[in-house]
Amino acid sequence: MGIALTLHMLATVIWVGGMFFAYMALRPAAAALLEPPQRLPLWVATFQRFFPWVWAAIILLPASGYWMILSPSAFDGFANVGLYVHIMQGIGIAMIGIFLHVFFAPYQRLGRAVAASDWPEAGKQLNQIRQLILINLSLGLLTVVIATSGAYWS
Repeated sequence: MGIALTLHMLATVIWVGGMFFAYMALRPAAAALLEPPQRLPLWVATFQRFFPWVWAAIILLPASGYWMILSPSAFDGFANVGLYVHIMQGIGIAMIGIFLHVFFAPYQRLGRAVAASDWPEAGKQLNQIRQLILINLSLGLLTVVIATSGAYWS
């Protein structure tokens, strides 16, 4: 049980923390200091390094979550979990869906636009990614709140 919880928390911290860093620190610094020909390749390189960690997280989070739900030493099945666990599961599924869309649509287009030095198109794709990451960051932070307080809901 301890292994499942540890993997679950590490995957959450890596994914949500990475989005928080990218959105709240890297994005404003890059926008303030770099022109599009430097800024947009930076984002492609950043995503190339961050997204494999997100792939690991989207595998580990459901696997470890269901491990805990189904484990006799924890919840022993869905019938024994609180509403907060179902809410976290739903938010997690939505977050995974948003990430899959980001990865397979605007991120791919961003990479092609940067390779072609098409800065207006690359900027358009990065803006779409930014908006979707803000949604996922908000959902991730909400999930952290639910995870830490949900067991205390009456």
